[in-house]
Amino acid sequence: MVRNGEIGLEDIKRVVRKHWWVVPAFAVICAALGLLVAMQLPKKFRSETLVLVAKPTVPIDIVKPVVTEDLNQRLASMKQQILSRTRLEPVLDKFDIYREERKKVQVEDLVERLRAAIEISPLEPMAGTQDRTMAGFNVSVTLNNAQTAQQICTEITSMFMEQNARALEQQAVQTTSFLSQQVDEAKAKLDEQDAKLAQFKREHGGSLPEEVQANLGLLGALNTQLEANTQALSRAQQDKAFNESLLSQQEGNWKASRKEKNPETTGDQLRVLQDQLNALESKYTAEHPDVIKTRNQINDLKTKMAEERNAGNPSTGLKTVAEPPQMQQLRALLRQDEINIADLTKRLQQIQEQSRVLEARLQAVPGVEQQLKELTRNYQSALDFYNELLKKHDNSAMATDLAHQQEGEQFRVLDPPSLPMKPSFPKLINFAGGGLCVGLALGVGILYMLIAMDQTLHTEREVELYLKVPVLASLPIFDASALSAKNGDVLKPSVVQIN
Repeated sequence: MVRNGEIGLEDIKRVVRKHWWVVPAFAVICAALGLLVAMQLPKKFRSETLVLVAKPTVPIDIVKPVVTEDLNQRLASMKQQILSRTRLEPVLDKFDIYREERKKVQVEDLVERLRAAIEISPLEPMAGTQDRTMAGFNVSVTLNNAQTAQQICTEITSMFMEQNARALEQQAVQTTSFLSQQVDEAKAKLDEQDAKLAQFKREHGGSLPEEVQANLGLLGALNTQLEANTQALSRAQQDKAFNESLLSQQEGNWKASRKEKNPETTGDQLRVLQDQLNALESKYTAEHPDVIKTRNQINDLKTKMAEERNAGNPSTGLKTVAEPPQMQQLRALLRQDEINIADLTKRLQQIQEQSRVLEARLQAVPGVEQQLKELTRNYQSALDFYNELLKKHDNSAMATDLAHQQEGEQFRVLDPPSLPMKPSFPKLINFAGGGLCVGLALGVGILYMLIAMDQTLHTEREVELYLKVPVLASLPIFDASALSAKNGDVLKPSVVQIN
C-alpha cells in the first residue's frame, strides 16, 4: 500500500511482477499506430544540391574584387529576390505544380507554400581554419513528386547562379562608370591647379624659393661689377681732368707763342672762344654765367666776321693756323675720356637698376614662398586624389573584365540536384520509433498509476500500521494447481502474506 505518495522498491517489484505485460503491449500498439499513420500521410520527396563559392582565378592581391559585401548578406539578399512572388509565380506556371489546388486556393497562398518548400542553408566553415567566409550553401526542395522537386531545385539553383553573376557584373560596371566620372572630374581639377601653379611661376619668375641661390649669386656678381665699374669711372674722370689740365696748359703756351709771332686774327679768336665754350660746357650747365658770356662773345664775333665779309674784306679772319699735334692728341684723348665716362655711367646705372630688381625679388621671396606652398599643396592633393582614383578605376576595369570573362567569384554546382528515390517524409522508422517511445511512456505511466492506486495490505508492518492491531499469525496460500501437477493431490505451500 502506498502511503503519502511514497513508493518503495517492493511496491515497484510487486506491480512489475504482476503487470509487466503492460509496457511492451502499449509499446507495440503505439509503434503499430505510428506505422499506420506514416503509411496514411502524403509522401514528400526532397531534392538537394550543393553549391560552392569558387574563388577568383586571379589572386585578389593582383586584382581586388569590386564587390566587398559579405557573402552571407549577399546570399540573404539574393534569397529574398529569388523567393519573391515575382520570381516564384512563373515557376508555378512553368512546372504546373499544385494543379488541383489552383481552383480552390489563391496564387499568393500557393507561392507561400512553394516558398516554404524551398530551403536555403549556408555551409558552416570548417572547424580549425582561419578563413571564416562561407564556403557554399545547400538548396533543397521538398514536394510530393520526386521529378518535380528535382526540376524546381535545378531551377532555383540556376536562379542563384545567374543572379550572382549578374549582380557581380552589374556592380562592377556601375563602379567602373562611377570611377570614370570621378577620374574625369579629378583630372579637370588637377589641370586647373596645374594651370594656376604655372601661371603663378610665370608671374613671379625670379622670386621663387628655388631661385634664391641664383639671385644671391647674381647679386654678388653685380656688386663686384658695380665696384669695378665705379673704380673705372673714377679713373676715367681723373684721366679726363688730367688731360684737360694738360690741354689748357699747352693751349695757353701755344696762344702765347702765336701772339708773339703774329697778331691774333678774328678766326683765331673765334676758335679760342669755341674751345673755351666746349671746356665750360663739359664742366657746367648751359645756364651757367660763364657759358652764357662765352656764347654771347662767339655770337658777336660771328656777327662781326659777317659784316667784314659783306664789306669786301673777305681775307679777314679766314687765316687759320693748325694746332700742334700734341694738342690734337690731347683733344682726342679728352673725347675718348668723355665717351668712356658716358659708357661707364650708363653701365653703372644699369647695374644699380639690376641690383634693385634682384633685391626686390629677394625681399618678395617669403610672401611668394607662402603662396607657392599653398598652390603646391593644393596641386599635390589634387594629384594624389587623381592617382588614387585612377588606380581604383584601373582595378575596377580589370575586375569588370574578370566578371565578363566569368573569372571572378562564381557559384559552382558541386552536386547536381538529386532525384529522390525514397520519400523524405514520412519516414517509417521515425514514426515507428516515435510510437514505440510513446508506448513505453504510456506503459510506464500506467504502471505508476497502478502502484499509486494500490490500497491493499501486503506485509505485517502495513497491517499493524494501518489497522492499529497486532498480527498474531500468518497462514500460507496453497497453489492447488501447481501441487496437483507435480504430486497428485498433495498441496505445496507458497509463501504469501495474509491480510
